[in-house]
Amino acid sequence: MELLISLIAGAVGGNAVGGVLRNLNLGVIGNSLTGIVGGGIGGQLLAMLGAPDLAGAAGEAAGLDIGTILGQVGSGAVGGGALMAVIGVVKNAMGK
Repeated sequence: MELLISLIAGAVGGNAVGGVLRNLNLGVIGNSLTGIVGGGIGGQLLAMLGAPDLAGAAGEAAGLDIGTILGQVGSGAVGGGALMAVIGVVKNAMGK
């Protein structure tokens, strides 16, 4: 469940960064795909660092804890936005 949340948040984060930074925009599909990949990576990095435990998730409720869900949304959106920005910079640099 956490991975799905990260992927969706990554797509949203990628499109948000693409909308704000027009010069790095990859188009809706490019922003979404890059954001999904970045969101998955960001969510997995958060899980490897043990952040769900830090957010108060324990026992059987680990996947449904509000702290865990918000952490996954945040890490997915940041990861998706960051990867989309990096890919946009690389694309612009290769075009020059």
